[in-house]
Amino acid sequence: MKLDALIYVRELDSVAHAAVAAERTGFDALWVPEAGNEPLLAMALAAEHTSRIKLGTAVLVAFPRSPMVTAYGAWDLARLSRGRFVLGLGTQVKGHIERRYSVRWEPPVRRMREYVESLRAIFRCWSEGNNRLTYEGKYYKFSLMTPFFAPSPHEFERIPIYAAGVNPMICKMAGELCDGLHGHPLNSPKYLRECVVPHVEAGLKKAGRSRQDFAIASGVFVITGNSSREIEEARESVRQQIAFYASTRTYRVVLDTHGWGEVASRLHEKAANGDWRGMSREISDEMLAVFAVAGSLEEVGAQIRTRYTGLLDRVIPYSGFRPGAEEEKWRRLCAEFNA
Repeated sequence: MKLDALIYVRELDSVAHAAVAAERTGFDALWVPEAGNEPLLAMALAAEHTSRIKLGTAVLVAFPRSPMVTAYGAWDLARLSRGRFVLGLGTQVKGHIERRYSVRWEPPVRRMREYVESLRAIFRCWSEGNNRLTYEGKYYKFSLMTPFFAPSPHEFERIPIYAAGVNPMICKMAGELCDGLHGHPLNSPKYLRECVVPHVEAGLKKAGRSRQDFAIASGVFVITGNSSREIEEARESVRQQIAFYASTRTYRVVLDTHGWGEVASRLHEKAANGDWRGMSREISDEMLAVFAVAGSLEEVGAQIRTRYTGLLDRVIPYSGFRPGAEEEKWRRLCAEFNA
């Protein structure tokens, strides 16, 4: 199990410093979400200023971008990073796709399947250098590539693709077609064991692959601090984050696994009414204990191993890495996981 870092990018001029610090600290990979920024730009800066750490998007929202646009960015980043780049893709949810991106919502798993297949076809065309591009699906069709628009082949052509998934169908699709799965930070060992791993393994079996051919990565909610006040503030912040995610119908399966489906219904209603304060009160201490690890960083490391060994291959503390904040403690923890 590898320990990775997540950074939230609000200003691009902070990326190089954070990436260098994450590499120095010993994290195995650095992930950037699409949350108020363009993650491929952040990846380019991180690649330019590092030499060892793996770099990936967690995740890039796929459907507002043509696979061709995504392919160009991924191809360049694979070259710039010398093979360290991982393309993590997500579907997002219907409201954001339609109302924030102004893109038509279509069956997400079938569309993501074609997205991944078409990316592979584009990468194969560029790798072979023959300008013969052929892919035809329901949602994506590609049949034109000329020398002027084809990038030069390079040795890092096998770009790993991870798909983000919560529900069974997309977990199975990821197991069949992708190199990894980005699980959701709203998770528990029971949910992963019952709802994620079996469907990933079904997809792997369909493709004739083994579990060793695939990585399951996931954010994990961490409650830690250097004082009782800091820990309580972290606890309430995680409580609010869980409430926010659990109010989305797509993620109800996680609560259903524990018999908390009615809580998900109440959260959805309160979110619709803008009752953000009331939402956090729906998340009990019992739920916090199921969905988060808590304690000192040393205790958190032990809890992560106990909970996720055999379930996750990569663990990403969801709170995000802040250069200079407890860096020596994080360095010791990274050494335990990533040696």
